[in-house]
Amino acid sequence: MSTSTTPMPDAPQEAKSMPSVQVKAAMDDFLQDVTKVNSDLKNRLQEQEKRLNMLERKNTGARRPVLSAVAEVEVPHKKAFAAYLRSGDDDGMRALDVEEKALSTAVSGDGGYLVDPQTADQIAGVLHATASIRAIANVVAVESTAYDVLVDHTELGAGWASETGSASETSTPQVERISIPLHELSALPKASQRLLDDSAFDVEGWLATRIADKFSRAEGVAFVSGDGVDKPTGFLTYTTVANDSWSWGDLGYVATGADGDFAAVDPADAIVDLVYSLGARYRANATFVMNSKTAGAVRKMKDADGRFLWSDGLAAGEPARLMGYAVLVAEDMPDISSGANAVAFGDFAAGYTVAERPDLRILRDPFSAKPHVLFYATKRVGGDVSDFAAIKLLKFAAS
Repeated sequence: MSTSTTPMPDAPQEAKSMPSVQVKAAMDDFLQDVTKVNSDLKNRLQEQEKRLNMLERKNTGARRPVLSAVAEVEVPHKKAFAAYLRSGDDDGMRALDVEEKALSTAVSGDGGYLVDPQTADQIAGVLHATASIRAIANVVAVESTAYDVLVDHTELGAGWASETGSASETSTPQVERISIPLHELSALPKASQRLLDDSAFDVEGWLATRIADKFSRAEGVAFVSGDGVDKPTGFLTYTTVANDSWSWGDLGYVATGADGDFAAVDPADAIVDLVYSLGARYRANATFVMNSKTAGAVRKMKDADGRFLWSDGLAAGEPARLMGYAVLVAEDMPDISSGANAVAFGDFAAGYTVAERPDLRILRDPFSAKPHVLFYATKRVGGDVSDFAAIKLLKFAAS
């Protein structure tokens, strides 16, 4: 007995539909793979674009030294200060309380503003780096119009007394007051408005450099040879007398023994005499002051044993020394000539005082020199001899 199997009616339909399901599944898998590849490719392109943008910003930032967005975030008042310098816009100044306290003057209507703290530090650094009497003088900051120095340069009387003898009256020391008035030092740099509009232009650095150069040169000359009329009084403007007949109010000098030159025989003796013409209490902190031409002549001098009197500094930043004392090469000192006081030696920290107000004012003037913008900067400074016994001069004369 045979048995036959009859297929179900819908079996051939399921068999026919199987390839379509597989194809659809394969297509779905393929589309998923393509989508994944596209997504990965898109992510890689985005990451590459981010890296390129970061590199571009880094390169652009390197070309803009100061006025970057980072600097504005770290120091918020710099943005307002730069806007004032470029366009005269002071809205940002009034909007920030810190600007009112740090940058505006008592009279806001005149357009004057104090230089922001960062710029002022740059100027001070440049001033101290110049070869000026300022580097070795006594520098004080004052808030008034003058600075008074009280000096006791007289002797207190004294005498021996016996046990039973009466004591006689002795002399009383006198205190003398030296008043150092402050004078206004000004600079007037300018720049075109087009240059100020350039966002990459370092306004603060340019302004600091220009003002510092003007102020340092003007101060250096005044501290040495200023006549005291609307400027500091230079130490070389006082009456000079032979050191043997020196008195308070004059500067003592030692002669070289030859008119306009060192003596032909033993020229170094004049340097030795100059050193020991200064009192012992001043010699410990004393400094030679001369210009480059004079230094070139002194640099060749030797003592009786053939040793150079001049020795260069052994460490970076250390000054050269003459007979063991520091040398300041100040180009404002006179050259060697007939009767010139070309070399000074003394304790300038005791002998010369520089008084100044630490604030600087900037007045922006966009009208007087169109198309340029003027920046009128002012500072008040004074200087004068405060101890006439602390400075001695070498005079290039026979006597």
